[in-house]
Amino acid sequence: MRKAPFIGILAFMVVLFTMPIGHMVMILIESIFGHHYQYPAATLLGLIGALFLLIGAKSERESSGTWLGFFAGIFIWTGWVEFSFVYFASHLDIAPLLENGEVATKPEYLMMPSSIGIFLATSLYFFFNKDTRCHFFRWFHRHLKLKVGKPSSVRNRTISSITAMETIYITWFFYIVLLLVYDESLFGQYPFATYSTFFISLVWSLYLFIRLIKFKKMAPAVRYAIPTVIIFWNAVEILGRWNFFEEIWIQPQDFVTEMILIVIAFISVTVISILMPTKIDDDHHPKRV
Repeated sequence: MRKAPFIGILAFMVVLFTMPIGHMVMILIESIFGHHYQYPAATLLGLIGALFLLIGAKSERESSGTWLGFFAGIFIWTGWVEFSFVYFASHLDIAPLLENGEVATKPEYLMMPSSIGIFLATSLYFFFNKDTRCHFFRWFHRHLKLKVGKPSSVRNRTISSITAMETIYITWFFYIVLLLVYDESLFGQYPFATYSTFFISLVWSLYLFIRLIKFKKMAPAVRYAIPTVIIFWNAVEILGRWNFFEEIWIQPQDFVTEMILIVIAFISVTVISILMPTKIDDDHHPKRV
């Protein structure tokens, strides 16, 4: 379990289970707290994420910084970002998108593509950041011959904030991609766009997974698993849109046993991953992944 490919597989499973659980938590907050109290509950959830981020910023350990940053990103995204769209969609009385009499896209997600401008503007900061370790950004740096400066020492990086922002921005980006692909007035009128997104997501996530299972340290594996899983989840979301299966995570009250099993599986793999030894001989470090 301490060697490749198990490290990468464990990291993948941890992040993968957070996807349906995140959907379930949002549905439960709405159903348990109701219209008036769901926003204070969501605000508290985001504050817990911010607390995790603060604790992680004070930690000098890569492993604890990674885990705290990962959960901080999930809590902040769900509590503050998603519920802010829920609130203003309700406030502006935006109707959901219906297909065959059923809700295909909720009002809050109809609003989310409007944030593409602020996403692109703020992502420029990360693109031109000399300390970025993002392989996607660095590929453009190399091929466009961009010199953004000499990166700082790894020890000077705040791993928790990097992991949290990675989680939030990648989730945000692919939400926008899927919503634009679904939009019948934009790319949704071209079925090829949806099929292309589906197959590109599958192939891209498979490529990233092959690289992921070469990792021999849990902390960097978790950070690499975040984009791997989110890109893979695009294909899952599209299959659900095509009614290939029942999306049990958006109806947790009807699939209690299944969701309990998912939560138990998530807790199990997370505990195993967190308890994984962090001190590995230098000879076992991957040269480049």
